[in-house]
Amino acid sequence: MEAHIAASILPLLGWAVHGGILARRLAFARRDPLTGLHTRSGWTARAEHLIRRHPHAAVLLVDLDHFKTLNDTHGHAAGDAALVATADRQRAWCGHDGTVGRLGGDEFVAVVRDLAAVDLDALTTALNQPLDYDGVSLPLAASVGACTVADLPVPCLPDALAAADAAMYAAKGRGRRGSRISR
Repeated sequence: MEAHIAASILPLLGWAVHGGILARRLAFARRDPLTGLHTRSGWTARAEHLIRRHPHAAVLLVDLDHFKTLNDTHGHAAGDAALVATADRQRAWCGHDGTVGRLGGDEFVAVVRDLAAVDLDALTTALNQPLDYDGVSLPLAASVGACTVADLPVPCLPDALAAADAAMYAAKGRGRRGSRISR
């Protein structure tokens, strides 16, 4: 190969490698390292896209009940196992009908194409199953709030998150371990 051709290809190759590295770093930054779920920014982009394409989409907020007690009693490794199990259960429930994210701590978020097409009670039941961890059955409990975007005056993600949050706290007020749909 002639020197002037190699000299012009080499910088292009360097930029291609650099671009690939940056793309991987960005993708990694949009994933929670513990659960593998999308972080807030990664989830938000997907949720907004799904809401635009599916008028009956629903946003769900999930909060683990008594997580601090579980962490304090059984240790942080058990708390991490509870977070991973919660993420796995939500991911399995959501399947190809939506996407799940972790907002931080013990708070998770999901968006599904159509709440009527999925079984919210099945999610609540799955999230409230004990977790076998290191020979001990850890009690897991979660409160779920949901909002169907079509029920909002303006179908947008921030309003759906606010309504799902209010529904989640209403579920907590009813004794936890439940779900509630914003109306």
